[in-house]
Amino acid sequence: MANNHEHFARHGGTHFRANVSEQEINEFVRSLPEGKKESMYEVMKELAAAGKITLLNDGEFADGEGRVGGSNEC
Repeated sequence: MANNHEHFARHGGTHFRANVSEQEINEFVRSLPEGKKESMYEVMKELAAAGKITLLNDGEFADGEGRVGGSNEC
């Protein structure tokens, strides 16, 4: 299970590890041009490219309710 530095994206459920503080991530996202904030995928791609997060390609996802592995409703 995820430790306190590992999270799941609210939209899309992608598993990732934060490499910097939440404040640094928020500041970085606020500084992105509008065109780079059109989708959660684009934002996460920019965060990963800047080294702010590490995307964990472990096949583990969460649904919109935060349930790891999904649910019958999703």
